[in-house]
Amino acid sequence: MRSTWAMAWLAALAVVSAAGCGPSMTTAGEPGEPGSASAELQGKWWTWAASEPEETNPVADEDGSVCDRNQPEDVWFLAGTFGGEVERACTVPEGRPIVFPLVNLFGSAQDCLAFLRDAEGTALLDGTPVEPVVYAGESITVQGLEGNAVTGEAGRFTTTGCGLWVRLPAPGPGQHILKFSGRSTGLSVGAEYRLTIEESSGQPSKEAAGQLPDEASGPAQVRRAPITDAAPVADAARLF
Repeated sequence: MRSTWAMAWLAALAVVSAAGCGPSMTTAGEPGEPGSASAELQGKWWTWAASEPEETNPVADEDGSVCDRNQPEDVWFLAGTFGGEVERACTVPEGRPIVFPLVNLFGSAQDCLAFLRDAEGTALLDGTPVEPVVYAGESITVQGLEGNAVTGEAGRFTTTGCGLWVRLPAPGPGQHILKFSGRSTGLSVGAEYRLTIEESSGQPSKEAAGQLPDEASGPAQVRRAPITDAAPVADAARLF
């Protein structure tokens, strides 16, 4: 188990404060039902983050060298850190929308309320702020591999996911700089991504037309351990 205390995700874009100051933010309606597009997206991201041990985990990545591991085919996920700051270089295929949380958590509904109340952060893509979306608390399904750096265990379980999320249309070919910092419940992180969008030599697929799909496209395309029965939610919330 990576830790027994809340593990939250800080990955980019926006400011939230108790006073409601800072850049505007969109709330994705009421807490989502199981199977909603945002719930599937959250579960897919957590499954991706829980697909590797620490030495090859995208959250623990020190330079971006493992940013391409287990990426799904329809989006490109980015990650923050387990705490502290990092600089990474990452090459992304052209036509791939980029998705990541600024801060996120899974736990109970009460955990999510407290987490979002304290969450704040800022981020820039090529010097321009990007508006995030708030997922206020949804039932999600997460699957991890044995020894992964997020849950530490193999198996699938259902929990409540929430956070501040960024969904970027596919950037154009070339170099881009993504900078972010954020914090919640005592954890502070920061990162700078030097993104290289690699121009495609062929015709982009229908899914890779530069727009995010309206619906999540199923489980993350990662190598999987045998699935166990759904486990109860852990006592402690998980946050990076």
